[in-house]
Amino acid sequence: MKLNRRKANIVKNAVEAWKAEGVVSEAESIRLLSAVEVTKFDWKRLARYSFWSAIVCLIISVTSLIADQWVQDLIQKLSDLIQRIFHAPNMVKFVLTAICSAGLYHLGNRMTERRPQKLYENQAVLFLGVLATAWSVYYLGLALDTGSGHFSILLLFACIIYGLVGLHYRSTLIWVFALISLGSWMGTETGYMSGWGAYWLGMNYPLRFVFFGAFLTASSAVFLRLDNYKSFFHPTLVMGLLYLFISLWILSIFGNYGDMESWQQVKQYELCGWALLFGAVALGSIYHGLRYDNGATRGFGVTFFFINLYTRFFEYFWDSLHKAIFFAVLGVSFWWLGTKAEKVWNLKFIEKR
Repeated sequence: MKLNRRKANIVKNAVEAWKAEGVVSEAESIRLLSAVEVTKFDWKRLARYSFWSAIVCLIISVTSLIADQWVQDLIQKLSDLIQRIFHAPNMVKFVLTAICSAGLYHLGNRMTERRPQKLYENQAVLFLGVLATAWSVYYLGLALDTGSGHFSILLLFACIIYGLVGLHYRSTLIWVFALISLGSWMGTETGYMSGWGAYWLGMNYPLRFVFFGAFLTASSAVFLRLDNYKSFFHPTLVMGLLYLFISLWILSIFGNYGDMESWQQVKQYELCGWALLFGAVALGSIYHGLRYDNGATRGFGVTFFFINLYTRFFEYFWDSLHKAIFFAVLGVSFWWLGTKAEKVWNLKFIEKR
């Protein structure tokens, strides 16, 4: 073990203290001290200082360059070019951003193949490609806008692009954005078809997304049968469960009502059916997670089962209970929940050890 002189002295003093206290024997202390090699020069510190110095020098260099007249002229020309790009027709902007997004996808994929250990850097490049695609679709919409207001087609177009690119490069990050775009398209398309009314086929927005989330959750099983795309199973399942449970939660509070005036006239017990449905789906998700050892379904089920219980607690007892009793019961329940969670965490910690 190579250490600088200061750290080597610390280790030496510690070993000597252990030997004096009888923690280690004479032979063990000699063996430990023989493993320590004092470096005559701290290369790590030199590298750190060198990088700092390089950054400072680069800042000084750039500052000096900016002060030169020819550099100022170059910056002005670049500024004029950028102004022309911003004032270019929308179709030109679409082409430029589309080329940029394709280049970023290709670069991110090459980086992933060559340096898979640099996960965050690779994902950041792919995310820039996702943003560039969003901008290109936006400019395409401006270029082809006819005033119909049917912009949901653009969301479907973005979903198709993200889906194809994600499957081609086997990128779960891009695939997640495809699912987000698909959900956005579903919401806006059904809104457009209903004339932006509250209902479509008798369903308000939360109820529509309950069916959409259930469909997405069920369709995630398809990826388990595809050897090359099994990594897409988990993100598809999680996105489906997210759509499903958030929609069920909203539905358990507001029901299948499209405006606040109608909802305020409803008796609380009339929404019990939605709350029971929410709880049943959560229990079913817990059962699936325990039965098939699926952490996603188990985690979503437990989390939203407790969200359902606490939501009902606030609904039914906020007005009827004294606030001191209300928050006392709430505090005791959280204490009990924290105790149980701590026990589970301790069991997992022991298993890992």
